[in-house]
Amino acid sequence: MVDLRAKQLAKLVVNFCINAKPGEDVTITGSTEAEDFVEELYKQLVLKGANPLVRLQPKNIDYFFFKHANKKQLQKFPKYWYDAVRKADAHIIVESEFNTRDLTSCDPKKIALRAKVIDRIESSIVKKRYIYVPYPCQAYAIEAEMSLDEYKDFVYSSCLIDWKKFGKKFARIKKHFHRGKVVHLVGEGIDLKFSIKDKNAVYDDGRENLPGGEVYMAPIKKSLNGYIKFDFPSLYEGKEIKDIFLEFKNGKVINYSASKNKKMLKAALESDKNASFIGEFGIGVNPMIKQFTNHLLFDEKMDGTVHLALGMAYEENGGGNDSVVHWDLIKDMSNAKMILDGKVVQENGKWKI
Repeated sequence: MVDLRAKQLAKLVVNFCINAKPGEDVTITGSTEAEDFVEELYKQLVLKGANPLVRLQPKNIDYFFFKHANKKQLQKFPKYWYDAVRKADAHIIVESEFNTRDLTSCDPKKIALRAKVIDRIESSIVKKRYIYVPYPCQAYAIEAEMSLDEYKDFVYSSCLIDWKKFGKKFARIKKHFHRGKVVHLVGEGIDLKFSIKDKNAVYDDGRENLPGGEVYMAPIKKSLNGYIKFDFPSLYEGKEIKDIFLEFKNGKVINYSASKNKKMLKAALESDKNASFIGEFGIGVNPMIKQFTNHLLFDEKMDGTVHLALGMAYEENGGGNDSVVHWDLIKDMSNAKMILDGKVVQENGKWKI
């Protein structure tokens, strides 16, 4: 039996997030782990008069693909689906997995090569209305060190929010950074300064990601100087990387380390010429997310944290860095200050504005 909250979430996605209209073509992609939720999304789209197109991925095929695919196969993407994505009016991407670590033993170079192909697909998606939405599954619950029931409560409480009301509450934070020029992050494990002058700050109000709850912008590419140690581990293409340290000079990573899977960090930084620059500075503001879950859709919105993304800068922020990589890394600010144009705006994770 489908959780009634899953039906509520499906309605939120269709009616608010992508605001589906009669006659529109909408793609739904996800894994078989989320089949019940995909069915609910399908029903809601049909009731709206839209035309859903579904693509479900079976479990375990990613591992087999990266173990056995040759270079030509890695660089090929099904033309029928690429054409469907380009022509569709809106997209729903459901995030759920059977095993979050199934690519741990796969060649990171193969994964990086495939990422360049997937980037073409995603660049078509972001030009349309789209939404990334999580569906609670056992694999994510294990990563979060919760029971499945606990994880369901966590997911639905952070997603089923009055986003219009919530957006108004945090609009003032966005306004401060939209007008800001220089950000200085200083404290335990961090001393990093950069410019955001004339860059567009955006508030994630749940229309492109669920849950929403972050303010993000694109630093000026060559302005970052200093260092940062990220407190939380990060999953990149199925591999966990821990204790990531980055040092910047004139925007570029000049020194890096990790206590686990440093080779994967190296592969990401060397994906292309811009992967070692930062494309995003984000601030988590969702008050319902108070703990780390090892799932980026939630963790980057965790109240009292910031994140930097290696690689691509979003066009809505003003762009400035093109890359196949966009990898968010999260820093706990509970023992640090956030200074904007010489004024402390956040201290130990608490807002002063």
